[in-house]
Formats: sequence, structure tokens, C-alpha cells
Amino acid sequence: MTAESDVPLLSEDDIFWFNEGTHLRLYDKLGAHPGKQGGKTGVNFAVWAPNASAVSVVGDFNGWTRGANALRPRASSGIWEGFIEGMQPGEVYKYHIVSQQEGYRVDKADPFGFYTEVPPKTASRVWELDYQWGDAPWLAGRKERQSLASPIAIYELHLGSWRHVADAASATGERPMTYREVAQPLAEYVKWLGYTHVEFLPLMEHPFYGSWGYQTTGYFAPTSRYGTPQDLMYLIDYLHQEGIGVILDWVPSHFPDDQHGLSYFDGTHLFEHADPQKGFHPDWGSLIFNYGRNEVRSFLLSSAAFWLDRYHVDGLRVDAVASMLYLDYSRKAGEWQPNQYGGRENLEAIDFLRQLNTDMYREFEGILMIAEESTAWPMVSRPTYLGGLGFGLKWDMGWMHDTLEYMQREPVYRRYHHGELTFRMIYGYTENFLLPLSHDEVVHGKSSILSKMTGDEWQKFANLRLLYGYMTAQPGKKLLFMGSEFGQWREWAHEESLEWHLTAFDRHAGIQRLVRDLNTLYASETALHQGDCEAFGFQWLEANDSDRCAMAFLRRGSDPEDVVMVAFNFTPVPRHNYRVGVPQPGRWAELLNTDAEAYGGSGQGNLGGVETAPVPYQGQQWSVMLTLPPLGVVFFKPEREKSATD
Repeated sequence: MTAESDVPLLSEDDIFWFNEGTHLRLYDKLGAHPGKQGGKTGVNFAVWAPNASAVSVVGDFNGWTRGANALRPRASSGIWEGFIEGMQPGEVYKYHIVSQQEGYRVDKADPFGFYTEVPPKTASRVWELDYQWGDAPWLAGRKERQSLASPIAIYELHLGSWRHVADAASATGERPMTYREVAQPLAEYVKWLGYTHVEFLPLMEHPFYGSWGYQTTGYFAPTSRYGTPQDLMYLIDYLHQEGIGVILDWVPSHFPDDQHGLSYFDGTHLFEHADPQKGFHPDWGSLIFNYGRNEVRSFLLSSAAFWLDRYHVDGLRVDAVASMLYLDYSRKAGEWQPNQYGGRENLEAIDFLRQLNTDMYREFEGILMIAEESTAWPMVSRPTYLGGLGFGLKWDMGWMHDTLEYMQREPVYRRYHHGELTFRMIYGYTENFLLPLSHDEVVHGKSSILSKMTGDEWQKFANLRLLYGYMTAQPGKKLLFMGSEFGQWREWAHEESLEWHLTAFDRHAGIQRLVRDLNTLYASETALHQGDCEAFGFQWLEANDSDRCAMAFLRRGSDPEDVVMVAFNFTPVPRHNYRVGVPQPGRWAELLNTDAEAYGGSGQGNLGGVETAPVPYQGQQWSVMLTLPPLGVVFFKPEREKSATD
């Protein structure tokens, strides 16, 4: 840094934007930043604590002596700042805060800290975020790769339990892979499976490992359990260079009440809402941000921008949006207060979410903002200028719930619940949907996806293949949680590695090959992804054959001639000579059959294709006679006649 370093990092404009609730890059201003003043090397500190009477920096460098390195207030901004000569990157520190509230003193980790001690230790570390990125080609093409017309298939994982390595020093003899260790095997595996993206459960620092990262304390710090910030940058950079997008879970809906964290930060309810009916989350025993406080909005907006900017991530999946939208979320009568209009909508949170999406899409080209929103709130993924929340995609929790309910039913009863499959397309294009089979479906006694399936062992695997084929064929982007791609039997355990040994068995390996081939088909056939979020992309052929638990539909691309027909049999009884209408004459090639022997199926199918007959059916001029395999899905595409130049 030059002599200009003698000027405080925070300008008057920064303070204005911070107080206004519009600052997007506070991580460049607040926190700990190595530099020089008066030609001397040290660290600039700045922390927001408007109700403190004194703030000092404590750490190993001064023997944790409170008051020895005091910060000074910056006018009436609520910010305390100062320069400590001689401090170096890597040193641990906290802020000792003496509150104006009599008798309250506390040591706090830095809300803007870039790195922390390894939990259970809780101090922040002075750290610089220098890194030489090599992913410019990926970023240049990201906008096209992540458009709504592009194939997006996401492999969701919890880094600490994806794959363990031997470690004699560990009590269990093994440990999770680090950021750098996981880069190559994860990239190779995800590419082999045909996924376009990975989505990590929250990697932001969290004191309680069992929260899987959803109880965040470090909104600017990746968890140190797996390495340094540069190690995470390496992982993301490596994935990008291998053509894989990276999405991070991000949690602005609540935070834990650990003493070293954001709660009661300066002896007052600074980050959280003071009213427990608005500031306490009954489901998770955590605290809720005060979205109406401008400085809190600047903090959260800067956190979102930080991961998109400094870590080059391609999108954020915003957790628990529904809990933010409703004042009465998980609350009984008398436990919540209506808004100024008498409604249950959280107007401050709504404004924040709109501001968040508007700002992030403006600042970072080609990103994805994804909402985990479980209610029928309208226009979640519609532009803010139309009255929407402005997200790019929304998880279709209704599809997930109805489909899993159906797939757990014995086939003999499925005829009475056919609507659980067909209802989805009544609302299927009201949002830009992503179809999730996520971590939430394989924990807390819910069992694994394979274990949910009904029937004997053969039928369980067949039903799982049917489920994955159905998911691929449906309009919407795709997400599958780790372990489900090879049919893990036990539900997910965050302390343990996945059951990789199962992939040595034919049926599990068959599921794995099917997932790979389905992803490849989804990406290669434009009819299966161009219309994921546009109504031209789907057309029913047979929606009402509940007696035989069968159905068929067309997926279409933007070119009217670009079409794939998909037919389903949700019973273990093969359906021979099943007529389905098609829009084009000639031979229709069988692209994929989930009952193929290579996947562990019975091998029943259509010998590679079928010929049309001039028999109008289901509103189409031609039709084909199919064999619908037991508990199977078949994909067909019209064969193009070869021309003289072919």
C-alpha cells in the first residue's frame, strides 16, 4: 500500500451507503485488512458496534490484554476503527466490546473476518485473499451455460461426508477430504456422471458441525475444517476449469446465538430483531436478522456479493426463504404480530430479497439466484419490476413431495393417486422450477431415496430407476443429493463417508450408469431442456390412464421439429401394444430405457425403435405401439431421414 493507506479505508461515501443499506462491498472496508500507515506495516481494523462504549482488539499478539489496543469511534457512524502496527496475516484476534449497557463485556469474532481458527476454537484470523485465478474462459461463457434454456443438472453434496481418507491421527481412523484433496476426484466423478454443477451445503464457518453449515457464524469466512480460503478458491477454480459450475448454499434467514457470533453483539440486539416474535426462530432455536435495519441489509448484501466476487461462485441457493416471507411461519396464534396492513407477510424481508436479487444480477453477469421456497408464494422467480421476488429459479417442493408420496405407494394402489403425478403440470410453468431430491429427504428418519421405494429388492431398484427417469423427463432443472446416484441404502449421516463400496454391486452400479446416461441425454437433447421454463416445452399425450398407471408426454425444443416422446409404466406389469400418439411419421428411435439390463432391469423394450402407423391418436396424426417395461420409462425421438450429403 502507498502513503494513501494513511487515509482510513472507510470513506464518507462508504459510511453513507452502509447506513443507507445499499453497500455491497463492505468486505473491502470493515474487518481486518493488512496494510501500512506512515510507512509502518500492520493491520487496519474496523467493526460496527454503535452501542459500545469501548472496543479493543485482543489476541495472541498482545496476550489477550483487553484495552491494550483500543479502536476509536468514527464520528457518529457506529464504526470503531484503528491500526495496529506489527500485526501479520495469520494472527488470531477478537474484538473486546464494552457495552454502554452497564456490566456487559464480551469477546466477539469479527463479523467480516475472512478466516477463523478451526472449530471448536472461535477466534478470527487476519488473512489476505490473494489468489491467481485460471477460470476466465469459464466466467466468459457462464451466462450461456446458466441460461434458463440450458441444461442444468446439479450434484448436491456435503463436503465433510462425501468421501473420507485414512488418517491415523483421527479417533475413527479417517477424516474428511480437504478442499484441495477433493478437487480432482470430485471433478472427475461429477464429469463422469454428466452433472453440470455442484452445490455445496453451506461452507461458511459454523461452530456446530451437526448443523451441516446452516447455523452460520462466518458470513465472510469459509469453514477452516477443510483448509484455508485459498484452498477453497483452488477447489472452485479447478471445478471451473473442468467445466463444472459451483453453487453455494447461503443462509440469510437465521443465525445461531453462540456468544462469539453476531448475537447481542454490542450489548444490544444489533443484527437480530429485538422483538422475539420477529427475532427468534422457533424451529431452529436461532435468531432472525432485522431486515428493516439498513446496516444489517448492507451486511447481508455484502456477504452475498462476497462469495460471487472473491470466490467466483456461479450462484447462491438461498435457504429457508419461506421462513423469511411469513411473520407467522411456525408460529401459533398470539405468537406473531401482523404487518402494518394487518397481513402476515414480512414486508421488510420481502424488500430485502428483492433488493438482494436486483443487486446480485446487476453486479454479476450470468449468475443464478435460487430460492428454497416451500409455499405457494406467487412470482418467486419473476422479475422484481413485475412484482416478483427476482430469483432465477425456485425449488419445486410440491413436485418432490407428491412424487415421493406416489413412489412409496404399492403399485396396486397407485391408480387411486394418479393425480399426484399429473397435478404438477397445472402449475408447472408458473415459476422457473428446479426439481430437488435433496439432503432434506434423506435425514431425520426419512431413510434414503432407495429405501423409500416400495416392493421387494428388485422392485425398489426398478422404482428408483423409474423415479430418476421421470425426474429427467419432467420440465425443470434437476438436483440430486450425493449417494442417491448409486442407491445408498442407509440415510445420510454427516459424520460418515458415503457407502462407496456399494458401487461394486451390479444393481447399485446400474443405478449409477443410469444417472450418467440420463444426465447425458438431458444435456444432449435440446427438447429435454430448452423448454424447462417455457410452456412450449411440454405437451400431454396421455395424462388420464390411471387404471394402468401409465402416462406419456412430449418434450419440445424451440424448433417445432425438435421433439422427444416419453412414456411411463408405474406398475411391475409390462404393457404390450400400448398405443401412443406422435406428431411425426416414420421410425422413432428408443433413446433410453430404464429397464435395460445394463441398468439392472429385465431388458424388456422396443428393440431399439418403433414405426408409426397412420392411426390418429391423442390429438396426433400418427401413433406407435409400444412395450412399456415394468416400472420403466422409455424415451423416443424421430429418426431423421438421411440426405444425399449425409
